[in-house]
Amino acid sequence: MNIRDQFPRTVQVIDHDWITLSDGARLNCRVWLPTDAAADPVPAILEASPYRLTDGGLRDWEIYPYWAGFGYACARVDLRGTGDSDGLIADEYTPQEQRDVCEIIAWLAAQPWCTGAVGMTGISWTGFNSLQVAALRPPALKAIVTLMSTDDRYADDVHYKGGCVSGLDMLPWGGTMLHYDALPPHPQVVGREGWRARWLERLEANRDWTEIWLAHQRRDEYWKQGSVCEDYGAIEAAVYAIGGWTDGYHNTVMRLMAGLSGPRKGLIGPWSHAFPNQVVPGPAIGYLQEALRFWDHWLKGIDTGIMAEPMLRVWMEDYVAPAALIAEHPGRWVAEEQWPSPRITAREWALNDGTLDDSPAPEARLTHSGLQLTGMDAGAWCAEGTPGDWPADQRAEDGRGLAFTSAPLAAPLEIMGFPEVTLQLAVDKPAALVCVRLCDVAPDGCSKLVTRQLLNLTHRDGHEHPTPLTPGERLTVTVRLDSIAHAFAAGHRLRVGVSTDYWPWAWPSPEKVTLTLLTGGASRLVLPVRPAGRDDAPPAPFVAPEASRPHDCETLVKPGSRGRRVDWDIDSGTMTYEYRYVDGGRYRDPDTGIETEDHCICSYSLTEGDPLSAVARLDSHSELIRGAELEVRIDTLSELRADAHDFIVADEQHVYDHGEQIFEKRRTHRIPRDLV
Repeated sequence: MNIRDQFPRTVQVIDHDWITLSDGARLNCRVWLPTDAAADPVPAILEASPYRLTDGGLRDWEIYPYWAGFGYACARVDLRGTGDSDGLIADEYTPQEQRDVCEIIAWLAAQPWCTGAVGMTGISWTGFNSLQVAALRPPALKAIVTLMSTDDRYADDVHYKGGCVSGLDMLPWGGTMLHYDALPPHPQVVGREGWRARWLERLEANRDWTEIWLAHQRRDEYWKQGSVCEDYGAIEAAVYAIGGWTDGYHNTVMRLMAGLSGPRKGLIGPWSHAFPNQVVPGPAIGYLQEALRFWDHWLKGIDTGIMAEPMLRVWMEDYVAPAALIAEHPGRWVAEEQWPSPRITAREWALNDGTLDDSPAPEARLTHSGLQLTGMDAGAWCAEGTPGDWPADQRAEDGRGLAFTSAPLAAPLEIMGFPEVTLQLAVDKPAALVCVRLCDVAPDGCSKLVTRQLLNLTHRDGHEHPTPLTPGERLTVTVRLDSIAHAFAAGHRLRVGVSTDYWPWAWPSPEKVTLTLLTGGASRLVLPVRPAGRDDAPPAPFVAPEASRPHDCETLVKPGSRGRRVDWDIDSGTMTYEYRYVDGGRYRDPDTGIETEDHCICSYSLTEGDPLSAVARLDSHSELIRGAELEVRIDTLSELRADAHDFIVADEQHVYDHGEQIFEKRRTHRIPRDLV
C-alpha cells in the first residue's frame, strides 16, 4: 500500500476537544482538520466509537489525516461511558447513544471551521450507528459511508443466526465488552482528582451484555430498535454501504440497495472484517480515494462521477481450493445498474435421493441423526483475515449430514444474490435446528463452501413468534442462504448439505435430534443465476490503495499473534476449539507514553452425544501503563453453558491499580431457554 505524505492542505490535530452535551456530559474528541479551516471552512466527517480514542485509535492515523489533507475536518469521539468521556455505557446501539451522536453532529456543524455539512462513517459498531443515526435525520447529516455493518440487528450480528443462539460469537463479544468497558479513563486526560471514584463507578455499573441479549431470544422490540430495515424510508442521507464475502455482515449491502429509496451505492469485495485498502483476502482497493469521491460529491457538491456509475459492484468469486489462509481470492468485479437486477433469474434443482436434478424423482424418506461435532470445519462467521478464518474442505462436513450432489455442470454457472433451499421434513423433538450449506465440488472431489444459513425450526414462520415443533409432523420450510456472488466452472458440481447441528456456530438443541427429510419435488434448491460472463459495461478498475502515514508504535516485548486450533479427545469424545485473539504483545505509543498489553483466549467445548455439555469460555487479560502515573491490570473470565431449561452466564473480574486489587466481582445468571 502506498503511503501518502503530500496533500493539497496541511493538517493539524486537536486532541481532547471536549463536546458538552445538553445534559452536561462531556465527550472526548480528536479532530484532524486543515490548518486554514478557520478562514476556509470544510465539511466534517464523524466517527463515534466506543473503542477508546486515547489508547485504541492507532488505525485512525492512516485514514483521517488523509481525508483532512483533501479538505475535511475529521472527528473521532469516545461514546458516553467509554474511553475518556463522561457517563456510563449500558449496552450497544442504545437510543441514548443515537441521541448523543445527533448532538455531536449539530456541534460539528456549528464550528467556525465547518461549512455545516457533515458525513458519518465507520466499520462494524460505527458502521451500525452511522445507519442508525441517518434514520433519525439530523439536519446537518448529508451522507454516510458504512462498512461491515447491519440493517437488521437480529438477523446479522454476533447474537443470533436464523433464530439460533450464536455459540461462536455471543458470549465472546459480551465478555469482550465486559472486559473492555472495565478499562479506566486516563488520569492525564480527565484529571487525577476523582479519577479512581469515576473508574469504580464504571466498574460497579459494568455487566456482561450476554445476559441482556439472551433475555431477547425472539426478534422483539429490543432488536427492532436500531434496525433500520424497520423503515428504510427514514434514511434520506446518501448511503455508501460496503461489505466483504468473508465478513459476517455482507447481507446488509444487497438489502440496503433493494430497500432504500434515496441515493445509494453498494460494494462487496472478497474481504474480511477490515478496511478494503488493507485487507485479506485481496484484492485490496483504493478505499480512501473511493470514499473521498463520495464525500466530495455529497459534502462539497463536486461532480466526481461516482453517482453515474453502477449502483452495485461485487466481486464474482471463482473457485479456489479451501485453505487456512487465502491471501488473494480469484475472481473479477461485476456491476449492476440497479438492485434487484432484472438480469438475475431463478433456476431450480430438485433434492432427490442424494442428488440434485433438474426434475424431481419419486419421493424418498431420508433419516438423519447427526453428530454434535458437525461444524468443526466451519471457520469464522466474521473473518478477520487471519489463518484459520476460512472454512476447511467440506467433505467431512458433507459426510456428517445429508448431502445432495448434482451432475458435473456442462457450462459455467454464475450466481449473485440469496440462494434458497426449501425442505420438507419432520423431526422427533419439540426444538430443533437445521444448517444448510451450498458447496462447489471440484473434479478432484474437493468441496468448497460457497454460502450457508441456519434456521431454528421453531422460528419457521418468523422470528417474532416461534412455536414448538410437533414430533413427527411434516413441515415445509424455506432457508434463505447468505448472499453471495460465485462462479461455478464447467465440470464442477453443486452440493447442498443439510445437518441438525453446527457447533460452535449454533448453540446445540437441548436434545439430540433425528431428522426425516422428504425428497423428490417438495425439497428443492433455487439459485439466483446471472448470465455467465456477461459484463455489458465492465466497471472501471479501482485505483491502488493509499493511506496517510501510520502512527508510530514501539514493540516492547513481541508483536501479538492470533491462531486457531482444535483438540479432539478421542477417548471422551470431547472437542475443544480454541481461538487466541492476541497472545503476547506489548506496545508503547511514543506520543502518549502509554503501554498496552492484551491477551484473549476463547474456547468452545462439546462432548459428542451430549448437547448439554456445550461450553463457550472467554479468558481476557489487559494491562495499561504510563510511567508511575498509571498501572492497571484487568483479568476477566466469562462463560456460557446451558441445561435443558436455562442458559447460564457466569463471569468474574479482578481489577488492580499499581498491584492492589481494587475491585472484584463474581456473577451467575440463569436465563430461560425460549424454544432454542
